[in-house]
Amino acid sequence: MPKTLILCDCAGSQSIDSEALSRSTGLPCSKLHSALCTDEIDQAAAALTQGDAIICCAQEHRIFEALAEEIDAPAPGFTDLRDRAGWTADTASTLPKMTALIAEATLAPASAKTIDIHSEGLCLILGAPDVAFAAAERLQDSLAVTVLLDTPHDPPHSRAYDVISGQLRHAKGALGQFAVTIDQLQQLDVTGRSWTWGEARNGGQSICDIILDLRGGQPLFPAPEKRDGYLRADPKSAPAVAEATLAASQLVGIFEKPLYVRTEPLLCAHSRAGQTGCTRCLDICPTGAISPAGDHVSIDPMICAGCGSCASLCPSGAITYDAPPTDALMRRIQTLTKTYLDAGGRAPRLLVVDNHGGEMIQLAARFGRGLPADVIPLNVEALNSFGHAETLAALAAGCGEVSILLSPRAERDVQEHEIALAAAIAGPHVHLLDVADPDALSDHLFDVTPPQAQVETPQRPMGTRRQITRQAAKALVPTAETLPLPEGAPYGAVLVSSDNCTLCLSCVSLCPSGALGDNPDLPQLRFQEDACLQCGLCATICPEDAITYEPRLNLTSDALSQVVLHEEEPFACVECGSLFGVKSTIDKITEKLAGKHSMFANPDAARMIQMCDDCRVNAQFHQQNSPFAGADRPKVRTTEDYLSKRKDH
Repeated sequence: MPKTLILCDCAGSQSIDSEALSRSTGLPCSKLHSALCTDEIDQAAAALTQGDAIICCAQEHRIFEALAEEIDAPAPGFTDLRDRAGWTADTASTLPKMTALIAEATLAPASAKTIDIHSEGLCLILGAPDVAFAAAERLQDSLAVTVLLDTPHDPPHSRAYDVISGQLRHAKGALGQFAVTIDQLQQLDVTGRSWTWGEARNGGQSICDIILDLRGGQPLFPAPEKRDGYLRADPKSAPAVAEATLAASQLVGIFEKPLYVRTEPLLCAHSRAGQTGCTRCLDICPTGAISPAGDHVSIDPMICAGCGSCASLCPSGAITYDAPPTDALMRRIQTLTKTYLDAGGRAPRLLVVDNHGGEMIQLAARFGRGLPADVIPLNVEALNSFGHAETLAALAAGCGEVSILLSPRAERDVQEHEIALAAAIAGPHVHLLDVADPDALSDHLFDVTPPQAQVETPQRPMGTRRQITRQAAKALVPTAETLPLPEGAPYGAVLVSSDNCTLCLSCVSLCPSGALGDNPDLPQLRFQEDACLQCGLCATICPEDAITYEPRLNLTSDALSQVVLHEEEPFACVECGSLFGVKSTIDKITEKLAGKHSMFANPDAARMIQMCDDCRVNAQFHQQNSPFAGADRPKVRTTEDYLSKRKDH
């Protein structure tokens, strides 16, 4: 059964052609309402009872959700046509954009993966006595509170909360699982008439569910605003302290935390054999949720804030964003662009925003010029999860340009890196917008000359992010063979110095992606460029410093097959003639050792250097003073030997 569109022009403030919209979307539309959330609420109720409804208004979603629950109707879907399309100063037709936004709203939402967090309300308050005690007084009825003072102080004569003294040395964890270590710990002895402080000791350990930091100094954690359960406020600001205290009082119970990323440890190129390779995710994680774990990295889901930076920068796909999954985001991009073009639009501009950007669009629509008719907004959960692969996929699908509206919560350096990489492949059709004023956003979008489509025939690449990047690049730059990329790009070639390489193949044994390989029959170093992650492991392990890198994207078929980087003439065994080793290496070893080392002083021993493994073992076994030879085996004693010594025989 197709979904039904419930339309409202919001008191006549926007223009919607319901018949044209029904034809372009292929979905039945209601009549065009004007006051669906107020005077025509009964008609909204009647529409909801039919099921499979999409209400084209997001402002009053709470009213319609409550209405559906009240009349026991299925919860409707929502899409915002007014702020994103209807309220605009652009006189061009908004039908293609509305059609695209509705098509996006009909996509099935990706299932969310979550983990339960249990908080019993154990709260540790840090700060000066006056502000900490005041916060404890407000929280004592809802939380189990402990106040930590830097130095012993006259405690309040109350047992509603605990007071300890000490220096907080270390804290780790997140909501529901904080662990703290305290030095100079002194506990309060509350027996007797006068309360006294106990003896100080170091290394005291405890756990808590919530930390309320009112010290006003350095935060306990990196990116403190992204650490669940860690609340921090300036003690000099009474409103800030009150807000943090109120927030702490609500952190009791069972909470669902999204599992933001998915990991594939076998694909990780972090290290091999104790040698460090790729550290992109470790270097960028703002919360410190990622740590080394042998050959791969480990992500603490309790600390992960879901910024998506690690997934965008991961060269191998060992970390992928999963809230929602990458393929769901790609499907949204392709649906928006295809539907817009099918509805008669040309070269749409994709504007990528998060919640912050979504609010700016709403303000720009209500109080300003709104968005141009060819600008399609794409709301994402985490701005940094939209990387170069997604950008290139949008351009290949028919977009004229892609703009990303920077958010205060997003890591700017990640966006700059990904945009530089996308621009190196697709040209100057990718922009990072750093504006905080809704009017400035509208002015910028209206003042730009509408771009042309970057491809003649839209392409919709599929696969992993690396595969999508390659497919999109071939569509965007069909005549190019090799595109130079900026430093730090996850695509490129391995360059080997023939003068230095000895074909020891250490690089082959450590390559995590199989980009480097050998030939079991000949001394060769082979390379498949499409698989190279530019992780740095081969250059790190090379004993001759023979390996360097060239960041580039090779679009030829050579990148998909193995090519020989370096090869030499094999050496023939002087005994059996079988090929083994590298001739130059064997000659060099013979020159350095024959007659110059005690083990190879005589010609027969030196000749063993030029033998294969089997012949060398055979020669050693038969040589004089063979290391494999032992003393003669003792003669076997028989029954006759024993009987011959008996006196009765």
